[in-house]
Amino acid sequence: MTAILELFESWGEVDRSHRKLAHRGSYTHKVWVSPATVRRVLAAHGLVLKRPRRVKHPARKPFPEWADYTRNSIWIYDVTHFAGCPRHAVFAVMDLVTRKWITELVSIEETSTQVQVVFMDALEIEGLLELVEARQDAPPADTSPFDADVDVLPPVLLAVSDNGPQMTSCSTREFMAMCAIAQHFGRPGTPTDQAWIESLFGHVKADWPHLDRIKDPHVLRAELAVVRHEYNTVRLHAGIGYVTPDDEHEGHGPRIRAARKRGLRHARWARIAYHRIQQAKANRRSPTDVD
Repeated sequence: MTAILELFESWGEVDRSHRKLAHRGSYTHKVWVSPATVRRVLAAHGLVLKRPRRVKHPARKPFPEWADYTRNSIWIYDVTHFAGCPRHAVFAVMDLVTRKWITELVSIEETSTQVQVVFMDALEIEGLLELVEARQDAPPADTSPFDADVDVLPPVLLAVSDNGPQMTSCSTREFMAMCAIAQHFGRPGTPTDQAWIESLFGHVKADWPHLDRIKDPHVLRAELAVVRHEYNTVRLHAGIGYVTPDDEHEGHGPRIRAARKRGLRHARWARIAYHRIQQAKANRRSPTDVD
């Protein structure tokens, strides 16, 4: 008991746990007891361990009201690495609403330049480059920005990301502002705020494990293009009602989901009708017909 009390005096502020104190005792070769014994002895002497301070994350910032949940309204992007090419970064842009993997970029550098390149590719692929150029060519309004009669155009889209240096750099902010793209950052140390893109990376690495074995960045770049096509056009996505991201992006998702509901309803009616017919036939059979 004395050894446990001495252990509390020496290591209580460091370990702050009866389990850690029990292991600390054997680690320092002073006492070998179970965590329950440490807890019971401390409670008997009115000693309380200070709990470790928990870091409280602020509430998640909601998306702005103008960002409606339609295609090409909210994009999310991030960077990952593959085991075979650990020195090369892979940037990916995905439509957060439809889950379409729009494009990717394999580069040995991981800076704001790569962010700008991959976004220019994505804007061109989705046909938004002309809209961005039209915003840039539009003359500035002569009226005061505080005039209530001035209609302020919303951004082209919302770009969601974490707080990586290449996302928060001044160059990236200037580029996004030039393209009329608003930025939305997740909370520091909270990867779940970017769960959509993290899920993309996780499924790609799990469903296509050969990507981690590719050591040539040129081969990796070609394979990622093939995987992206299969991900968008073949793989059914649970987050959008088990349709492909391409189906959802092109507006076919609601029709496919409605057709499945109709099919399930008709199949249920057919099963009920079949079992009723079989039951009626069984009831009409005479006792002599029974084998």
